[in-house]
Amino acid sequence: MSAAAIETSLEAQRRELAKLIAQIAREDGIHESAIADLVLFRASEPSPITHCLYRPALCVMAQGQKVVRLEEECFVYDPLHYLVASVTLPVTGEVTQASNAAPYLSLRLDLDPLELGELISSAGPIAVTKRSSGRGLHVDRMDQPLLDALIRLLRLLDTPRDIPMLAPLIRREILYRLLCSPQGQLLRDIATADSQAHRVNRAIEWLNLNYHKPLRIDDLAREANLSTSTLHHRFKAVTAMSPLQYQKQLRLQEARRLMLCEHLDVSSAGYRVGYESPSQFSREYSRLFGAPPIRDLARLRETG
Repeated sequence: MSAAAIETSLEAQRRELAKLIAQIAREDGIHESAIADLVLFRASEPSPITHCLYRPALCVMAQGQKVVRLEEECFVYDPLHYLVASVTLPVTGEVTQASNAAPYLSLRLDLDPLELGELISSAGPIAVTKRSSGRGLHVDRMDQPLLDALIRLLRLLDTPRDIPMLAPLIRREILYRLLCSPQGQLLRDIATADSQAHRVNRAIEWLNLNYHKPLRIDDLAREANLSTSTLHHRFKAVTAMSPLQYQKQLRLQEARRLMLCEHLDVSSAGYRVGYESPSQFSREYSRLFGAPPIRDLARLRETG
């Protein structure tokens, strides 16, 4: 098939995917679906920069554009590109293209490393088409087979009785295609027991459960079964930050949520996430979010 024919086919598939998402996501916001781990999104205008935590997932755009930043790195995805988070990462996200006439329409399919590991075991050796960058977040170009599988998955929402039988099969196909993708090596490494990437992911998950506790790098290295130097090197390669920087972002994002959603005062929120010094908490909060806690919360409530 010629390049022009492939582009024409991809555009037809994109339009169908957008139509399927719009049928479910009729209003702006986040929409859970009847298929486990599949969430749909719609927005009719660009969004401000939002701090959030990306869990392992496949993110696909049917219409619009979004920019995701991991520390100093910028990842742009649109209908021609999909984004994969291989590990849990604190990021910022911003919808940059959306309007009433052409709303931002996207989906997220959560990924389970255990499920990936089982698929790798049954599939056997998978050819590597390109060496992975090693980063836990990446963007790849969309192709017809992956887009076709996603369309078939969303079509099941019109026939709920077929979901229990067919959704797991299509999901398995989607995971297989991700493992075979140019950046699929990191997904395979994380899902493979005793690989360095798998051990780094253990450290990441430990930090997500224990971010409020004092961080001792030697203890974290033992948890991951890596030397301290290897942990530092591999952790930064995957997350673009050190374990201490990662923990700090987890703490500050959770403190912001506690103040905004559970109405904790500044001192209580800082203490809850592990800060003993209110001045240090306020200083680091301002550095991440651009304003002290009280002013930042007032701004969020005003715009929200």
